[in-house]
Amino acid sequence: MTQDELKQAVAHAAIRYVVDGEIVGVGTGSTANFFIDALGEIRHRIKGAVASSEATAARLAARGVPVFDLNEIDQIPVYIDGADEIDHSGAMIKGGGGALTREKIVASVAEKFICIADQSKLVDVLGKYPLPVEVIPMATSSVTRALRALGADPVLRMRDGAPYVTDNQGYILDLNGLQIHDPKALEQQINQLPGVVSVGLFALKGAAVCLLGTEQGVRAIEY
Repeated sequence: MTQDELKQAVAHAAIRYVVDGEIVGVGTGSTANFFIDALGEIRHRIKGAVASSEATAARLAARGVPVFDLNEIDQIPVYIDGADEIDHSGAMIKGGGGALTREKIVASVAEKFICIADQSKLVDVLGKYPLPVEVIPMATSSVTRALRALGADPVLRMRDGAPYVTDNQGYILDLNGLQIHDPKALEQQINQLPGVVSVGLFALKGAAVCLLGTEQGVRAIEY
């Protein structure tokens, strides 16, 4: 199976976690896009969705799924999203698509996080994939120095010769050279740095279930 076929398989498997008549939280990225397509097929069964990015909101609307502002919602039964890496405890690195802050906000309101990923995303130790950190633009240099002091190699994410700008008008520093053996501690440590909006470590509230696409089919891992 191709990587896209694995992603499509887990996206369709995630539909069974969607609660009829309720609102579902929806992530951002290539695997989440497959889920949005599948969600569009059952849009008559749900009230609507909360999107973790402007791109996700546009794709949901194009599939006929009503999109709600999170401020209108008290809680969400499930949040469904992909991961750049996930370890055996359910801790994840997310934010390759630049939506880490809104993903974390929507996930925080959900009762359960369902991670959908292909088998290449499951790792023993997080950190081979660069860890994104969203920062207030004026704090880019000061946060870079603080992250270097933690042993990371921060690189400012660029697009078309200029800093990549998030939906929140922030910048992203991608941290290389990390082996994250205690993701909860590192998440807390980075979040406390002045100027940091959010770090793409989802460990303090990780996945409840990972639907992992393998050559043998979709494997459900509960944490």
